[in-house]
Amino acid sequence: MRRALYLSFLLSPVLALIVSLCIGTYPIPPSAVVSMVLLKGAQIISEVLKTLTLGKVSFSVTIPYPSVYQTILFEIRLPRVLMAMLVGSALAISGAVLQAIFRNPLVNSYILGISSGAAFGAALAIGLSVGLGVTPSAFAFALLAVFITTSLARVGGRITPVSLVLAGIIVNAFFSALTSLLKFLMEHDKLASIVYWLMGSFANSDWGSVKVAFPVILAGCFLIYSMRWQLNVLSFGEEAKIVGVETEKLKFVFIVIVSMITAVSIAFCGIIGWVGLMIPHIVRMAFGPDHKTLIPLTITLGASFMALADTLARSVATYEIPIGIITTLLGIPFFAYLLRKTGGGWDA
Repeated sequence: MRRALYLSFLLSPVLALIVSLCIGTYPIPPSAVVSMVLLKGAQIISEVLKTLTLGKVSFSVTIPYPSVYQTILFEIRLPRVLMAMLVGSALAISGAVLQAIFRNPLVNSYILGISSGAAFGAALAIGLSVGLGVTPSAFAFALLAVFITTSLARVGGRITPVSLVLAGIIVNAFFSALTSLLKFLMEHDKLASIVYWLMGSFANSDWGSVKVAFPVILAGCFLIYSMRWQLNVLSFGEEAKIVGVETEKLKFVFIVIVSMITAVSIAFCGIIGWVGLMIPHIVRMAFGPDHKTLIPLTITLGASFMALADTLARSVATYEIPIGIITTLLGIPFFAYLLRKTGGGWDA
């Protein structure tokens, strides 16, 4: 039973991908989706072989489906679904890492001030038409917020969990106030754009977004997984220092990695809550706190959850619902159930 659950979590992105590609305003049959994806893969392999062998080895592949199917699938849905899966995995694994570092199951990556910094950067770009662009501006201010947070939190050459949380509260409040000021000063059309961005959406995701986010998030997830044993050690708190582990350096490395992948995610899709809290909890409840298992399953389940949540956001009504609303509506009942089940006695 446990093995079956493990495999279902691990392979869930495949099912989520197929379901998400099928469902939409213009439904596409699952058989057509699978066939077109496989044939498209064969076309790409053919082009690669042709390039590598200077035209000596190649084969022709035709996709026998209407062009409208291909356009919807490859130009609209596939990049959007892949972006949702990347962001879901990034936010979920970021939450798992910070919960291990702080030994607190209620911590997520937004505690570093990333969300408020990105929100201000996006609002600034939208409201003042800054030439940098919304995504680069959000990314830059997200990293600036993290830098300010860690600088404020560093006391006596070290960063403690308490000082980092307090510094994050200060930075969040500061950038939130600046964002509110911009919203107050903006014209109605720009205000609507700012509010929509703040609620999160994958509507603007394209292959350009995927090409930028994919290497950053993939590298971050790989680094975190390669350091899974260190996360297990950090989970012991002060006891890790007794065995000679340089906990402060390790924490800083993890914070940098988490900041990068979270900043990239928010910069492209806006602020999406609850994923970094909910997904690690589900995996931890099913398989325990060992990061050897927790990290890969958090990545895959986070990707699946976000893809399906985005599918729900764009399919449940005639207009698209911001993804942040969907994740919040799904996250609140889960935490209410968790609170009732545990009586508030949660263990990281």
